[in-house]
Amino acid sequence: NHPLIGETVKGIHRIHGTAQDRKAPLLTADLMAMKFPATPAGIRDRAILLLGFAGGFRRSELAALLVEDLAFTREGVVVTLRRSKTDQAGAGRQVAIPAGQAVEAVAAWIKIAVKGPLFRGIKHGVLGESLHADSIGQIVKRAVEAAGLNPDLYAGHSLRAGLCTQAFANGAGEIAIMRQTGHKSVTTLRRYVRDAALFRNNVGGMVGL
Repeated sequence: NHPLIGETVKGIHRIHGTAQDRKAPLLTADLMAMKFPATPAGIRDRAILLLGFAGGFRRSELAALLVEDLAFTREGVVVTLRRSKTDQAGAGRQVAIPAGQAVEAVAAWIKIAVKGPLFRGIKHGVLGESLHADSIGQIVKRAVEAAGLNPDLYAGHSLRAGLCTQAFANGAGEIAIMRQTGHKSVTTLRRYVRDAALFRNNVGGMVGL
């Protein structure tokens, strides 16, 4: 809070900039272009990407899920998050995933996983322990590379960022997005949607050129 320190920090920002190295969001078209082999690992990876995207989940939230945390209904599936980054007290939160490809992918994987940790390692066709959050990031990178995208631009967080970006571009309001992702701050959410916001109601497209 000292004025001299504050001015020094401002000077550093002016010289070096403050732009963050943000990972690219995965959008619906990117996911639809991906092909997964009909192997246990391929079925698992497809379920991870589609569920992570549809729910706007963090890597840690996906890694912590149990099969028992998913309740299938006629409308889709309700995912219970027992604990998350913004819910350290473990109050829990439910996220609805409407019927569609994400629900179908998870249902196909549960036929293999059956019970216990939802997303698990696979070695020689045998299910192992629950995946670490970092492993989910590596799965995302492999999938985007196989789809012809640059894996250096993407990470596990690209799923959560992708839902925010795509939903906003498709007309969803900030409150609706926050209800799905569990964001507590509109300011934080806007860091994800600002790229989509560049072209939404852009006055440059309203002047007849």
